[in-house]
Amino acid sequence: MNKLLVSTLAALTVSAAPVYAQPTDILNASYDIARELFAAINEAYTASGATVTVNQSHAGSSAQARAILEGLAADVVTFNQVTDIQRLVDGEFVSADWATEFPNNATPFYSFPSFLVRAGNPKNLNDWGDLVTEGVQIIFPNPKTSGNGRYTYLAARAWATEEYAGDTAKVEEFLTKLFNNVPVFETGGRAATTAFTERQLGDVLITFEAEALAVANEFGTDKYQPVTPSVSFLSEFPVAIVDKVVDARGSRDVAKAYLDFLFSPEGQEVAAANFHRPTNEEVLAKHADRFPEVRLVTVEEEFGGWQKAAEEHFADGGLLDKVFLNQ
Repeated sequence: MNKLLVSTLAALTVSAAPVYAQPTDILNASYDIARELFAAINEAYTASGATVTVNQSHAGSSAQARAILEGLAADVVTFNQVTDIQRLVDGEFVSADWATEFPNNATPFYSFPSFLVRAGNPKNLNDWGDLVTEGVQIIFPNPKTSGNGRYTYLAARAWATEEYAGDTAKVEEFLTKLFNNVPVFETGGRAATTAFTERQLGDVLITFEAEALAVANEFGTDKYQPVTPSVSFLSEFPVAIVDKVVDARGSRDVAKAYLDFLFSPEGQEVAAANFHRPTNEEVLAKHADRFPEVRLVTVEEEFGGWQKAAEEHFADGGLLDKVFLNQ
């Protein structure tokens, strides 16, 4: 065949290949107390000149991971615990190197379990040890269904391990009393907040500092008072691209651009304004007045990493069950 004809046919073949436009919308599957945060972030993202529409889905972080495995077509996830993204890695929805795709192990902001008490702190609840006082009722979500609840369990266990010098029997006794003081376990963090504020259950709500500060800001310190314990547990809120979805939709570029915005100075400012501690040190320093000093332990130093913590504490028959099922 004539070489010119071959070249012409090849060119025609290439030019005839379909060109698909980038999607104009993406779905962000996020944890349940982040509704207001991402409403503000998405508004700022649009104001920055972005033309993509970011739709939101909110529920418990673990429930969101399960929904994606069952067919929820989320382009990105903004979760409140690493283990839920790992579930998507195991299900081949997210790449194994997801934590290297963005700064700070793909964590744009963080928080930790904190307390919210009623105005004046009538039960004088200032640290973890106060929560097991007889007659005190505690509200926090079920660690079996909520990342928020799991962080609370880990924070309480870290405090008790230090307080009782690693005496396992005393640690378990403390945790059993803690769980026994919970009148009802809600399935997620926002449901726990609703039980405390609208249904007026309990003397103290244990939830992420971001939620405690937001509630006090919304309802007023004449009704609710945030209390920062002496020590708590670093709660990182990781993000990831859902590779299986973006590859099918052709939305990888717009999904990455959106998550990049979370790490930008503009995105970090929105996080701080919504009571999430930004990982950008300069932005955090600008808002230091709203974030009290607190000593935070990490899953690595206290529990040997997330995989070990999941196996030892959260698997069926694990250490959580020993104190949770003793009620």
